[in-house]
Amino acid sequence: MNNEQLKQIILDQKFVFNNKTKLIKRDIPLQKYINTQQVVVISGIRRCGKSSLLYLIKEEMNLSESEYCYFNFDDERIIANSDFPSAIFNLHITMYRKEPVLFLDEVQNIEGWEKFVNRMYEQGIKVFVTGSNARLLSSEISSSLTGRNKQLELFPFSFAEYLRFINSNYNINELSSKSEALLINDFEKYLQTGGFPLVVKENDIEIINAYFQDIVYRDIVARYRLSQVDEIKQIGLYLAANCGKLFSYATLQKISGVKSLSSIKNYLEYYAQSYLFFYLKKFDYTVKKQIMNSRKAYTIDPAFANRLGFAFSQNKGRLIENVVYIELLRRGKDIYYFSEKNECNFLIKEGLNITTAIQVCYQLNKNNEQREYNGLLEAMKTYKIKQGIMITAEKTYNTTHPGIDTMPIWKWLLSGNTANNNSSNGSMHS
Repeated sequence: MNNEQLKQIILDQKFVFNNKTKLIKRDIPLQKYINTQQVVVISGIRRCGKSSLLYLIKEEMNLSESEYCYFNFDDERIIANSDFPSAIFNLHITMYRKEPVLFLDEVQNIEGWEKFVNRMYEQGIKVFVTGSNARLLSSEISSSLTGRNKQLELFPFSFAEYLRFINSNYNINELSSKSEALLINDFEKYLQTGGFPLVVKENDIEIINAYFQDIVYRDIVARYRLSQVDEIKQIGLYLAANCGKLFSYATLQKISGVKSLSSIKNYLEYYAQSYLFFYLKKFDYTVKKQIMNSRKAYTIDPAFANRLGFAFSQNKGRLIENVVYIELLRRGKDIYYFSEKNECNFLIKEGLNITTAIQVCYQLNKNNEQREYNGLLEAMKTYKIKQGIMITAEKTYNTTHPGIDTMPIWKWLLSGNTANNNSSNGSMHS
């Protein structure tokens, strides 16, 4: 590729980059990443808004055309090689006579990107990179950028960000009956559409299917040169339909037809690396037992459970459990589940201690009260936790339990978010 062709691609991409609309504030403290001298690595699932975050960082830094260079390596017009980043950097200097701040999008598509970025760091060039493969980013960072990078894991919209996007404003401390009804209705919609910007904007959950296909074909099948496409899809569909439930390798072998246990383990890892699924372990002080126990699968966004798993399950209880789990990840928590005589959805570990127990159910009523509270109380007693949390979407009658804070999920989602309390001008769209 000659310089004229490359220049055309750079200008085309810059035009798209600079023409983003309907941006909203994200709960991310941008100044923390702008002020650091380290390389900023932004990772997350496809289409969750990483490119837009780069744009808004650029806006926050008040950079002129000549002061930054943006390039998206997920462009079919380029044949990427390890020399490509240097060519882009040099062409910018030729065009503008100035060293730029670098914004490198989907950088995992370039082999050896970390060596180029490390060289830029050594020269004092500010670099932001994004990627949608956790393993590639982490392994390459550890090889060349250890101690030289600050990482930011980006998720689709939280419920608070979703409300901002659809322009719904509530003061949760001063809700009239009408406002509360509208807020609950907004949450029900969020439970269906999830938080991917384009899905919310278009109100079209079918887009999720295209995202799933992209992840399977581009992030897994093509990247790892695999042939068992249908089998990999079947595993993904099963996990989406059974979010919040225990799964076993034997079950995945049976539903997919994949006989190799090592292949099953690899496919699960590939889904995790693409940020589509997360796996929750049962807590045990012995790491070996944690590994041996069954795990639960959760998806990055409720829309995947609705669109891919709809034919199998419409369990709203597990959907809101999924929403709570992802919000806990957003808040940077170390999470496990509890299962002894009774079960409790989530344990939060801080340092060496379990500090919080959380139980989640869609509807709390006389039929399930004892089961739900018993699991929470047993977890609290086991780990000597003074305060537990019961999160519910619907509460059909009044009940109180000492030491347990029972609250609606919308209230929990909209309060206590530390990222929200110290956020900067992080705005977002896809």
